[in-house]
Amino acid sequence: MTSDSYPPGDPQTAPLPSPYAPEPATSPAPPISGPSPLCRLIAQMRDEIRRVILGQENVIEQVLAAFLAGGHVLLEGKPGLGKTHLVTTLAQTFGGVSSRIQFTPDLMPSDVTGFRMFDMKSQTFQLRRGPVFTHLLLADEINRAPAKTQSALLEVMQERQVTIDGETLRLEPPFMTLATQNPVEHEGTYPLPEAQLDRFIMKVLIDYPEREAECEIVARAAGERPADGACGVRQVCGPAEIVAGQLATAQVQVVPEVVAYAVALAQATRESRSIALGAGTRGAISLVRIGKAFAALDGRDFVTPDDIKRAALPVLRHRVQLTPEVAISGQDVDGVLRAIVDSVPAPRQ
Repeated sequence: MTSDSYPPGDPQTAPLPSPYAPEPATSPAPPISGPSPLCRLIAQMRDEIRRVILGQENVIEQVLAAFLAGGHVLLEGKPGLGKTHLVTTLAQTFGGVSSRIQFTPDLMPSDVTGFRMFDMKSQTFQLRRGPVFTHLLLADEINRAPAKTQSALLEVMQERQVTIDGETLRLEPPFMTLATQNPVEHEGTYPLPEAQLDRFIMKVLIDYPEREAECEIVARAAGERPADGACGVRQVCGPAEIVAGQLATAQVQVVPEVVAYAVALAQATRESRSIALGAGTRGAISLVRIGKAFAALDGRDFVTPDDIKRAALPVLRHRVQLTPEVAISGQDVDGVLRAIVDSVPAPRQ
């Protein structure tokens, strides 16, 4: 159910492809100067994660971008593709603490956030913190819990705080929720409401790795080769450096033309005849935030239109709903979004 591992310190102080196919890798723009300290830090984290998570380059890139942007990620993929391993590996790279909640139909909100329990010995109410008091929270199969339990994460994800019996407790930064859901099994699940989906800055699709990478994964798991990097990820920084990196990412420059381009993409989803529900203003904000993170990952201090295009699919795919006619015709969300991105003119650099 829930993890008993909590971070140290007092949290109060601080042709249409398959929709689950890997997205084509984009060629990052070269840095305009020498790599910044943030760029070097992220490169080190990325290298450590790649030692363990094989064949998922786009997934690693997108999760790191969401982490830099201070957002949360919805991971969707079939079982056994390393979603849980990705979270624990990311936590190891900065010495953070991760907690895991297995969402089930009988999970209660207090199992997520915590509760006050009367202690007979001291005759007082004692606070028992839930697993949300951590750095990285893995909400495993989040759509298997009812809406009442899902909503327990809304305040945590938006405000980075928890209210228990009228007392507000702050979470220790950095904090990110990574929720998983299985795209195949729908029996006994509760679809996430729009308000919950909108709190995730990105929806990342995980597919099977390429044959060579899968062979290496199987060989490591079977113990046929030395597990170099299969365990014991090196810590390259601390939580304070991650927070500083998030602040530095927020300072990446965005010219008004690029902001207008992000807004135009969000508006185009509302005007498309193929989409019944388009992306809201938070979608446009998320495009710019992830665009900044992609720029930082590439060692640049400014956002280009290509950064916004690169962010379009993972940022928008869970914020739109196709019309019934389009859905029945066999088109998928990613295909419709690609057509919209191609139709909106990008500003000249």
